[in-house]
Amino acid sequence: MSEETYKVRIKYAKMGVLKYIGHLDLMRFFQKAVKRADLDIAYSQGFSPHQLMSFAAPLALGVTSEGEYFDAQFNSLISSDEFVRRLNEQMVDGIFVKDVFLLPEGAKKAMSIVAASDYMITIRDETDDSMKQAILSQVPHLLDKETIEVFRKTKKNEKVEDIKKGIYKLSLSEDRIYMYLATGSEYNLKPESVLEALCNEAKVPYNKFDYQIHRLETYMKNDKGELVSLLETGTRIEGNHC
Repeated sequence: MSEETYKVRIKYAKMGVLKYIGHLDLMRFFQKAVKRADLDIAYSQGFSPHQLMSFAAPLALGVTSEGEYFDAQFNSLISSDEFVRRLNEQMVDGIFVKDVFLLPEGAKKAMSIVAASDYMITIRDETDDSMKQAILSQVPHLLDKETIEVFRKTKKNEKVEDIKKGIYKLSLSEDRIYMYLATGSEYNLKPESVLEALCNEAKVPYNKFDYQIHRLETYMKNDKGELVSLLETGTRIEGNHC
């Protein structure tokens, strides 16, 4: 086996009933899928070797997404198309691999560079129509406020926090709400907090079960400080590398 390993970034979608599968179970699923796909995954050294794999910005339970990522290291490579084909043969309904990119030497892990995510939120049909319209009417005006305060829970306490700095964009798309929010270690804003703020402004109760949250993409900052897709770091793989 070659001592050299190749760092790869894999983009996947998590849809349908798979939104109820937690992050740890999802990690185990991909570990088994990579093995069943007969991909030459690299393992850590030591007493208890494990696959060299790390995930970016785990989804909250109940959220769907078409812009999820994990990084993995392989001892040898096949083409991006073959990677996608083999992995998707092992997938179940609701989860599928979209693309595979080879990362340059020295590339940082996806989990450490995530800076933003965007979402499309749908208010469920069962929600009272007057309440729905009251919430939607607040979307164009929320960012006009000097501060946007909500209660945020931490491991130690609950405090009032101004979340405005974490909202990059907020707009309506017909009867859906589009949000572009800070994500990651520097500042992490959940779409639920923005929905709560909208409910506060509309003077209606916030109920998390009234909404379907869907992540569109996960972003990092490039060398120019611009927010771009996590795939911007790498390149598609053509042919095999041994």
